[in-house]
Amino acid sequence: MRRPRLGTIFLTVFMDLVGFGLVLPLVPIYGQKFGAAGWQVGLLMASYSAMQFLFAPVWGRLSDKIGRRPVLLGSTFCASLSYLVFGLAARLDGQTAIAMLLASRIVAGICGANVVVAQAYIADITPPDKRSKSMGLIGMAFGLGFIFGPAIGFVALKYFGHSGPGFVASSLCALNFALAFCILPESRHESAAAIVQRPRLEHWLETMRHPRIGLLIMVFFCATFCFTCYETTLGLLIGRNFSLDASKGEDARTVALLTAFGGVVGAIVQGGMIGRLVKWLGEPRLIAISLFIVGASMIPLPFFHGKGQLTWSTLTSSDGHAWRWLLVAVAFLSIGAGLTRPPLFGLISVLTPGHEQGATLGVAQSMGSLARITGPMFAGITYYLHASTPFLVGAGLSLITGVITWIVLVNKKLPEHQPAAAPTPPLAEGP
Repeated sequence: MRRPRLGTIFLTVFMDLVGFGLVLPLVPIYGQKFGAAGWQVGLLMASYSAMQFLFAPVWGRLSDKIGRRPVLLGSTFCASLSYLVFGLAARLDGQTAIAMLLASRIVAGICGANVVVAQAYIADITPPDKRSKSMGLIGMAFGLGFIFGPAIGFVALKYFGHSGPGFVASSLCALNFALAFCILPESRHESAAAIVQRPRLEHWLETMRHPRIGLLIMVFFCATFCFTCYETTLGLLIGRNFSLDASKGEDARTVALLTAFGGVVGAIVQGGMIGRLVKWLGEPRLIAISLFIVGASMIPLPFFHGKGQLTWSTLTSSDGHAWRWLLVAVAFLSIGAGLTRPPLFGLISVLTPGHEQGATLGVAQSMGSLARITGPMFAGITYYLHASTPFLVGAGLSLITGVITWIVLVNKKLPEHQPAAAPTPPLAEGP
C-alpha cells in the first residue's frame, strides 16, 4: 500500500501547487489594475504567508488528533472556494475587488498551510531510513507546480480573460478534492489517547527547546529567508543589469524563464538525487553542503552585466557569456535549495514521535512562512539601498548557517538528551 499512497499524496500536493503557482504572479498585477495602494499590494502578497505562519501548527495538531485524510480533504475543498472568489473578484473593480482578492488570499493561505499535513502523511507511511528521499517528493511537487502553474495561468488568461486563472485553479482544486476523496486512505492509525494536547505556545517552546529539532527549524528559517531574498529581487536585478525594457515586459518574461529553469533543476534534484545523496552523505552533511552551495551561488549574481533579453540567440552569441554564467549560478543555487528541504524535514520527522509529527512539522512550516514574510521585506528595503545587498547578505547568512550546521550536527556538538520541562512529555531524541 505504501507506493500507491505516496503517489497519491504527491499528486495532491502537486495539484495544490499548480493552483498556487497559477494565480500567485497575478496578485500584484490585479491589485494595481483595481487601483490598490502600495501598502494594499504588499498586504495582498503578505497575507498568504502570514496565514501559513499562523495555521500550519493548527493543521498539524488537528491532523494528529483526527487524522491526515479529513484535514487534507477539508483544506483542499476550501482552497477551491478561495480560487473561485479570486476569479469572481477579477470581474469587479475598485475596493470591492481588492477586498475579495484579500479574502481569497487569506483563505488560500490558511488552506496552503496543509503542506505540513502532507509531510506528516509521508512520515506516517515511510520508514525512517527512506524518509528524506520521500520528503523530496514534496519539494519536487513545489518545483513542478511553479513550472506548470504559471504556464497554465498564461493560457487561461489568454483564452478566458482575467477571471480564467482563478476559475481554472478552482477547478483543479475541486478535481484534486474528488481524486483524494476516492483514492487517498488514512495514514495515521494511532489512538487519540496517545496524543498529549498542549497549549500552542507551550508546544512551540517545547519543540524549540529540543536541541536538534530547534536547530533544524532555525536552519530552515535561515535557508528560506536567503532564498526569498533571491526570488524577491532577481527580476529587479536582471532588469537593471541587463538594461531590459520594463514597458515591453522584457524583465517579466526573462525572470519567468529563469524561475522556470530553476524550477526544472530543483524538481530533477529533489525527484532523483535525494535518496542516493542521503545514503552517501547522511542528512546533516547534505544540509550543510546545500547551504554552502546556495551561499556560493548567490555571491556572483549581482555582478553579471550584459545587454538584451534571455533568448537562445543571445545565449549562443559571443556577447552571451554573462547570461551563460548567470544560468550556471541559478542552476547551482536551485540545486542547493533543492537539497536543503527534504533531508531537513526528513531528519525532523525522524527525531519526532509519531503522535506529534503533524504538530512539530507545523512549527517548522510556520517558521518557513515567517521567513517568507520577513525575507521579502528585508530584500525590498535593502535592494534600494544597494542592489547587491540582499544577495550578499543572503549568501553570508547561508554560509554561516552551513558552518553552524556542520559544527553542531555533523560533529555532534549537541547533547544526546535534553530533559523536557515537567509535566510535558519529551519529544523523541535523535538516533
